[in-house]
Amino acid sequence: MSGHGEAQPMKSRKSGPLRGVAEVPGDKSISHRSLIFGAMAVGETRITGLLEGQDVLDTAKAMRAFGATVTRLGEGAWTVNGVGVGGFREPEDVIDCGNSGTGVRLIMGTMATAPITATFTGDASLRKRPMGRVTDPLALFGARAYGRQGGRLPMTVVGAANPVPVRYALPVASAQVKSAVLLAGLNAPGETVVIEKEPTRDHSERMLLGFGARLSVEKTGEGHVITLTGQPELRPQTVAVPRDPSSAAFPVCAALIVEGSDITVPGVSQNLTRNGLYLTLVEMGAEIDFLNPREEGGEPVADLRVRFSGEMKGIEVPPERAPSMIDEYPVLSVVAAFATGKTVMRGVKELRVKESDRIDAMARGLEACGVRIEEDEDTLIVHGMGPGGVPGGATCATHIDHRIAMSFLVCGLAAKAEIAVDDGSPIQTSFPVFLPLMNGLGASLTAG
Repeated sequence: MSGHGEAQPMKSRKSGPLRGVAEVPGDKSISHRSLIFGAMAVGETRITGLLEGQDVLDTAKAMRAFGATVTRLGEGAWTVNGVGVGGFREPEDVIDCGNSGTGVRLIMGTMATAPITATFTGDASLRKRPMGRVTDPLALFGARAYGRQGGRLPMTVVGAANPVPVRYALPVASAQVKSAVLLAGLNAPGETVVIEKEPTRDHSERMLLGFGARLSVEKTGEGHVITLTGQPELRPQTVAVPRDPSSAAFPVCAALIVEGSDITVPGVSQNLTRNGLYLTLVEMGAEIDFLNPREEGGEPVADLRVRFSGEMKGIEVPPERAPSMIDEYPVLSVVAAFATGKTVMRGVKELRVKESDRIDAMARGLEACGVRIEEDEDTLIVHGMGPGGVPGGATCATHIDHRIAMSFLVCGLAAKAEIAVDDGSPIQTSFPVFLPLMNGLGASLTAG
């Protein structure tokens, strides 16, 4: 079960060429943040292109519980009337964040420096994920957290009545932790400083500046040093959410491995902290053209033209690239299975604490499909079988993880035999139109 409904088996089989335009949904990271930042501004924030997947809808519901007025006007069009920095009210009920690690961690940060108490839970997958990486730095502000053994949900967070600013060096590269600390710092006096050795996705910094916060980023010997001045009055904004590069990865990778394919994916974010997959695919020999580069909603975007690429070679992915493509390694491992030679992915241990242990999930599923895999705690190696070379013919466990489900369904479009997944319902969390979009391009995907 996904936590939002019954398990829904899905399957895919060898497909004809994929053709047409793939209009993927809005970026999930920016959608979450637009709702949360809008709730902390004074006045009405207007949002277009919002991803209406279950994860983001759960964040919208949470913002209402903390006192903001959140209204859906039409498809992807929403308004948020905020309560100001530090203005969150105490929710009357438990906050259910469903499957979303981003949602729960950012919301915890936002309320951690307000004098209120909130209890958080989520689905079976989210309740397994560690929250200590967020609650530990929030404790430095004066917040307290009480959860299950191992720092897991359900968890009650007691916000700091008299928060203090902090200086915090991230022990792991995590945009969620960075953002949670910055959000907590908004309602603390003085300057809160976050130091990251490796740059992670910078949507929070961009959006903070757009909403009127005082923030600076400096590269020093310590790494990227982000300094935020607390207790600003955030100004409402009009946010145009660009299309999600993580969702775009699925039709892009499908087109690369399905013979004869030629698709266009318009308006995809090209944020340098999110484009690691696309750099890697090009290095492997993928035929991807980046057309009409421009800026939308403060983010660089481009239209992608993607064609079947039968000459792709396995490569060693630079470990320092991991933060910019951490969510895309599952579908990259599928592409690697159809390349020639081995693809080595190091520095990916963060995958073990995502919605599932994604290294283990992809390794076991690909092995079941006839692909040779090597792995250790921080590494995944895929031995490619060339175009059309993956045998397939397996049912793969998704572990309540949307990206695992979509990755194996993409794999089945080019494998010799049908591939099934035990539960495709988590796809609703991030890409609710995945099946109709892919089938509209000519894919052979079925539910049930």
